[in-house]
Amino acid sequence: MAGKEAKGAKDLGIESDKQLRKALGRFELLYLSLGGIIGSGWLFASLDTATYAGGSAILSWIIAWIFIIFIGLTYAEISAAVPKSGSLTRYPHYTHGGWVGFLIGWAYFVSAASTPAVEAEAAIEYIGSINSKLTSLLTTSGIFNGSPITILTPVGLGFAVLLILFFFLLNYLGVHILGKVTHGVGWWKLLIPSITIILLLALAFHPSNFTLGGGFFPAPQYVAGGSSGIAGLAAVFYAIPTTGVIFAYLGFRQSVEYGGEGKNPAKDIPFALIGSLSIALVVYTLLQTSFIGAINWNALYLNESGKLVPITPGNWSALSSAVTKSGVKIVNGPFFTLLRIAPVAGLAASILLGWSIFLMIDAVVSPSGTGWIFLGNAARDIYGFAANGYLPDFFLKIGKTKVPIYALIAALIIGIIYLLPFPSWYALVGFISSATVLTYIMGGIGLVVLRKTAPDLKRPYKVPAPLVIGAIATIAAGLIVYWAGFSTLFYVYTAVFIGLPIFMFFYASKWLGIKRSTATAIGIVDLIIDLGLAFYIFYATAGLSTANDIAFAIYFIIIAAMLIGTTAFLAYAAPKEVKREINAGWWLVGFLLVIYLLSYFGAFGLHPVIPFPWDTIAATVIILGFYFWAINSGFRTEAIEEIIEEGRVTGL
Repeated sequence: MAGKEAKGAKDLGIESDKQLRKALGRFELLYLSLGGIIGSGWLFASLDTATYAGGSAILSWIIAWIFIIFIGLTYAEISAAVPKSGSLTRYPHYTHGGWVGFLIGWAYFVSAASTPAVEAEAAIEYIGSINSKLTSLLTTSGIFNGSPITILTPVGLGFAVLLILFFFLLNYLGVHILGKVTHGVGWWKLLIPSITIILLLALAFHPSNFTLGGGFFPAPQYVAGGSSGIAGLAAVFYAIPTTGVIFAYLGFRQSVEYGGEGKNPAKDIPFALIGSLSIALVVYTLLQTSFIGAINWNALYLNESGKLVPITPGNWSALSSAVTKSGVKIVNGPFFTLLRIAPVAGLAASILLGWSIFLMIDAVVSPSGTGWIFLGNAARDIYGFAANGYLPDFFLKIGKTKVPIYALIAALIIGIIYLLPFPSWYALVGFISSATVLTYIMGGIGLVVLRKTAPDLKRPYKVPAPLVIGAIATIAAGLIVYWAGFSTLFYVYTAVFIGLPIFMFFYASKWLGIKRSTATAIGIVDLIIDLGLAFYIFYATAGLSTANDIAFAIYFIIIAAMLIGTTAFLAYAAPKEVKREINAGWWLVGFLLVIYLLSYFGAFGLHPVIPFPWDTIAATVIILGFYFWAINSGFRTEAIEEIIEEGRVTGL
């Protein structure tokens, strides 16, 4: 152990929080959330969801909204009571200490930091695919889920980098300007999809599309993405985390993440959060409805060895590879293509053709609006990490424009790096969704823990029946993570465990009183094990497409030993006064491992031994058990004690 006294889970951002500009009003917070929701998701997700669930894709949006609204309610109470910038990386630290706080916060950060990249990719992909003069931006050499996809060329990546630099500049100008610009652009982002819905429903709607391919729930042979055994309601659930549905809804968190810069966050955050999700339900459900109804199957083909072959109506999986007679891929511009191939003539055709021009403009505006919001989000997460003690203090520095300047620069660099391994919207969206929702299991848990451990915390907004609402929110988040399947969770877990050396080097050595050289060595060993096993299981399963039970057993046992062993070492080596925050994390270790194991053998895994819906029922029981364990593990941390005692909470 180090010779200095261990101090445990504090909040180092109290003083720097006071320097942030409190400039965001109610509707600016609303449009930050709405701007985070309506981005590239509306341009791409309706097509991707339909390829899996066919006509029943509309249920994916409705079910996902029901789940997300319960999660949102828990954060409405917590964020109104403790409005903090970078809050979603800070709240777990307040309820369970550093070990849970880091694992959950890092999972959230790796998803939030990647979103500016995916939004920049969406803009470049869309305009590059629908403008013949910009074809040098794209190539079809990419493969995802066993199917060819369009990815950005080096030139396209260059333009995406320029777009991310623009996101940075707008954030650097300050939250006041960012809020005003986002509010104004928000009206555009709401208007364009709304008019698109009206036009498609009025001029190009075919109700019979909803029952093609085997009925409202398509037959297994029509399911895409290498998951031919998933059909019916299971396909509806599988689509929620993997096709952009959850990715779209998760933008609600922006009002929470920017809460420390709100004028009256105690009242305005719940309004912005619930309001944005309510608007999103209507918009996205109608977008999916209009998209399915507007598909003109007679104008879509498959390119087989240079020959165009008509697609069988209802062959939903073929949509991901479909082209028009002129060779335009629908996957690169779904709504734009539907407007162009609608079987109408005269004035109706002119209206749809003219409106497609606005979609070309929106292909840049909507993703960009979301991109600059999320770049600021990522900066505030880095700021929150520093406030928790997981990163150096200089990330808490507030610049001349009253934004966390070094955190913003770091977010810029990380966003650009994400372009390299994931040069396609479709390849990145499932990863982002699952990594983010993994962190949302803390919403319901945090709600109940703070009710128990901090009853003296003033709550301007209170959720009724917190134990029940918290349980539903936790089950919802856990199931969405499980439904993502082993192939997606593999990337999420690998990314989460990559962060272990950071925790060991900064937090364990400085705040848990563990000798730095020892902590650093363990962190490096964890990193080597994580990456080595990732390469091993990836190749042993042919790119996560084929079951290999022996390889998985070796992989899982070593991963479990690494995570359990690191936690046990921390609990053993930490001084008595901070040992509790390590022991408060055993429930999370168990949850990560059990859900991971189930994801391999469940209906959405590589070796589906447990069929649907029994796997989902088992997952629900498991999640509920860990929910109560997590509640009992929470305690009154020094961080929440400081917030209450010093009266630093805005609006109290």
